[in-house]
Amino acid sequence: MLDKFEFLIALARERHFRRAAEACGVTQPTLSAGIRALEETLGAALVNRGSRYIGLTPEGERVLEWARRMTGDARAMRQEVEALKRGVAGVIRLACIPTALPVVARLCTTLTRQHPGVSFSIQSTSSKGILSLLQDFAVDGGITYLDGDPLPQMAVTALYHEAYRLVTADAGLFAGRRTVSWAELSGLPLCLFTPDMQNRRIVDQILAEHAVGPAAPSTETNSSLVMAALVSSGRWSSIMPPVLIEAIALDPSVRSMPLVEPAVTHSVGLVVADREPMTPLVRALAAAARKLAAEMAKTPPLSEP
Repeated sequence: MLDKFEFLIALARERHFRRAAEACGVTQPTLSAGIRALEETLGAALVNRGSRYIGLTPEGERVLEWARRMTGDARAMRQEVEALKRGVAGVIRLACIPTALPVVARLCTTLTRQHPGVSFSIQSTSSKGILSLLQDFAVDGGITYLDGDPLPQMAVTALYHEAYRLVTADAGLFAGRRTVSWAELSGLPLCLFTPDMQNRRIVDQILAEHAVGPAAPSTETNSSLVMAALVSSGRWSSIMPPVLIEAIALDPSVRSMPLVEPAVTHSVGLVVADREPMTPLVRALAAAARKLAAEMAKTPPLSEP
C-alpha cells in the first residue's frame, strides 16, 4: 500500500497524472490503477476526476495527510536499520533559497566531516516552494527564512541573520561613503531577484516604506550568477546579503556598502519536519546545522571593523 500512497502524494504535488507518474517512475496507467485500488480499499473517492486532474476530495485530503505521515515513517524506519548496520549514510535532499546557497556548501562540509558516507541532492527554490517540498516529504530539509511564511509542524535551527548591502561597480556612486540609506536608492537602475523570491518581497517592502521616489528594478533574475554579471558591467546596482556577496564572482571594481536607516535583518536557518523519531540523516543534518550556527556566530560575513 505504501507505493499507492506515494502515487497519491505525487499526484497532489504535481496536479497532473502524467507528471505524477513520471515522478514515481511508472506509467500513467499504473499510477491511475494504483490510486483506484487505494480508493477501493478505503471505500471512498479520493480524486475529483474530469477531463484532467481537478483536485482531491475531502476524503482524499485526509488520506493525503496520513499518506505523508506513513511514508515518512517507513522511510525513517529503513534509514534507522541501515544506520545501525553501516552508520549514517545515504542521500540528504536539501532545498535552499537562492541567497543562502553559499551556506549550503558550509553545511554539507560540516556534516560530511562527521559522516563521510553522506551525499547530497540540492535544489534552489523559493521559501514557499521549500515548505511545500517539506510537507510532501520530497526533501529532508530546507534552508529558508524563519521569520517570513508560517512554518507549521517544523523544527528550526537558526543559522545567521541576513543583512542587506548596496552592491555597485559605479565608481562615482556614493564615493567615499561607508553606508547608504534606503531612501538614497530612489531612481537607481537596480537588478533584483524575481518577485516569487522572499528576498525580493523583503526588499520591495523596505523600498516602498523608505524610498523617497520610484525605486523599481530595471532588471529581474532568479540567478545570482546573472545578477553578478549585470552588476559587474557597471550599468546596474543591486541589493544583496553579505553571504552571497562573499561567494559569487564579482568584478574587482565592485564594492558594497551596508544599507541603513533602517538596518534590517532577517533570520535564516534550517527547517525540518518536527517529528519523532527523526531519520538518522535528518538528525545528523540538524546537528551539523547547530555546529555551523555556532561557527557563523563567531565569524559573520563581511563584518564591519
